[in-house]
Amino acid sequence: MFFYGGTHLLGFRDGVTAEVNAYARDRRVLSAADLDFSADRIGEGLTAVVSVKLDHPSFEGATRGVLGDPAVRACVDEAVREHLGRWLEGHPEQAAAVIGRIVADARGS
Repeated sequence: MFFYGGTHLLGFRDGVTAEVNAYARDRRVLSAADLDFSADRIGEGLTAVVSVKLDHPSFEGATRGVLGDPAVRACVDEAVREHLGRWLEGHPEQAAAVIGRIVADARGS
């Protein structure tokens, strides 16, 4: 069964957005005066699979197809920040290319 949307997606978006913005600020790509990159701008062209295993999942919506467990959002956010942060640090050339694409897109280049 596949679910699109819900708290696991929100946690993924939160984690990616926070980690990419933190990385960009640490590398001084974004100054203190600059606004953070939006989740939509960062996620453009991004495809991801988020698999969450729960003992007692909570679903929402008319078709019960949207995961609605608030604890999942925080767990996915934390896991994404940790693993993406480690990947960005360990792959500086690829990280620069990713951040460069986001910056170029933000500037309309």
